[in-house]
Amino acid sequence: MLKLHFKDSRQAPIWLVEDRFTLGQDKRNNLVLADAGISAFHAEIRQDNGLYYISDCDSELGTFVNDERIASRYQLRSGDCLRLGEVELQLTDPGKVAPRAEAGQRWFLQVIQGEHEGKKFHVSGSMTFGRSVKCELCFSDAQLSRRHCEFFLRDEVLEVKDLASANGVQVNGEKTAAAVLKPGDQVRMGSVVLLVIGPKVEAQEAPADENEDATVFVRAVDLPKPQARPRPANGAAPTVNPLRAAAQAQAAPAPAAKSAGSALGVGLALAVLLVIAGAAAAFLL
Repeated sequence: MLKLHFKDSRQAPIWLVEDRFTLGQDKRNNLVLADAGISAFHAEIRQDNGLYYISDCDSELGTFVNDERIASRYQLRSGDCLRLGEVELQLTDPGKVAPRAEAGQRWFLQVIQGEHEGKKFHVSGSMTFGRSVKCELCFSDAQLSRRHCEFFLRDEVLEVKDLASANGVQVNGEKTAAAVLKPGDQVRMGSVVLLVIGPKVEAQEAPADENEDATVFVRAVDLPKPQARPRPANGAAPTVNPLRAAAQAQAAPAPAAKSAGSALGVGLALAVLLVIAGAAAAFLL
């Protein structure tokens, strides 16, 4: 819950417990301010689902948040400074102990297609988008509704909500009624495309240990088994070695020649014996 402090400490801080809290010179306001430059009903603060929004009630000198003049439904956060006329107020949230994020947590919307292409808008609180001149992000695209959608921050996270527009809202090509946005997202309304620029998110995965062994072990059962050479069947002829067969073929003529020589010798011996026998027979006659 937010608490409203006077910077000049003129009175005690005020808790914003009402759903609608009005400020101005009229005595019917929740906070009556009789200072110069304050209109009868200068501004109002409303609660909506735990969020606070301030709207200017057509005051003469305007309502400022962090030195920026606002119109309607500007989202308030702890640490914001309000200025109405010469009165300065500050909002705090005693329930939150964490300090408000600084420039590193800022969000932007950059036009990458359509009217105002290249322009970058700083998202500060709640900002309405549409054709109405009362929208903080005013575009004249005929495909847009007067109040097309709303960009707002919830716990430093940017969200978008479709305000019942005719042509809807697309985030990264998908139509949505409401979405949490991340840096790099593209939001399309009509022919206008906005690029979301926000704080960088650090990687959650821890880096690998330099000393960690990167060797990959494979189980023996996963390795392919060597295939055994097939054995010849019983009774089958053994495989012939081609080199041995060639050597045997070259040596084969030698025994044949030896056999022929032996036969020739036997024939000559028989012839000699016949000649001797013939001579002996003639001598006896």
